[in-house]
Amino acid sequence: MFDSFNTILTAKRYSDSTVTTYIGLLVSYQNYLGDSRPLDRLDPSYLITTLRDFILKKEYTFNTQKQLISAVSLYYKEALRQEIDLSSLRPRSPQRVLPDILSTYEVKSILHHTTNLKHKAALTTIYALGLRVGELVDLRLAAMDKKRNTITIKAAKGKKDRQLPFPESLKPLLRQYYKEYKPTDYLFEGQSKPQYTAASLRSVFRASCKKARIKKKVTLHSLRHAYATHLMDSGTDLRMIQELLGHSDIKTTMIYTHVTTRSMQQVKSPLDFL
Repeated sequence: MFDSFNTILTAKRYSDSTVTTYIGLLVSYQNYLGDSRPLDRLDPSYLITTLRDFILKKEYTFNTQKQLISAVSLYYKEALRQEIDLSSLRPRSPQRVLPDILSTYEVKSILHHTTNLKHKAALTTIYALGLRVGELVDLRLAAMDKKRNTITIKAAKGKKDRQLPFPESLKPLLRQYYKEYKPTDYLFEGQSKPQYTAASLRSVFRASCKKARIKKKVTLHSLRHAYATHLMDSGTDLRMIQELLGHSDIKTTMIYTHVTTRSMQQVKSPLDFL
């Protein structure tokens, strides 16, 4: 049912992950409606009512609800050539919750408990370069320039390329990994697919956290948070961190000013004055 919409999104150069997410949410909503009530024939008021009920039933997070509303709005606009107002269903911005930050000791422990060479190399690369998981699985061998000591991240979030320094400390592990696994195109390749999957890597991270007895609420993306925070702790300029992370807006990067320990360690307790 959504094949034509899939084609439209692909032609408009939406990222593969966005296309997959939008189509998946639309399919889920259509399954909730049932075959007798196709999405492209719903009355607007009925659409809003059932969409609200569906969201409440699924107990979607803020981001997933936003994605669903965006997917339905875009489907009506691009595939059906109809404008539909779903503003009443758009969620309010949630209270900002600071991410749990892994310490350098905790990151080291997680990597230590990742014994499989490919898994260790993948997790280490994410932390060493501050990558999103999608950037890691899309990373090709051709993006690594040993002569210039740079790694190019192609068409990252927002369709922007960026260059990162190639850490000397990462090279021995990647050399060892390359000699054993001999990837041909992507740096990390799957057994039956050209790319290693993000889902598999998330599973690896969870297993390593469990072995390392990490009690914090963390995800694979927490390695990117740790990268940024540890750079800030070491005194790296905020603008440089913004460039390294590929953030368009400095406000996005500024969240790390709330979790860095660099400035907090300089604050004295009144107890110290006694």
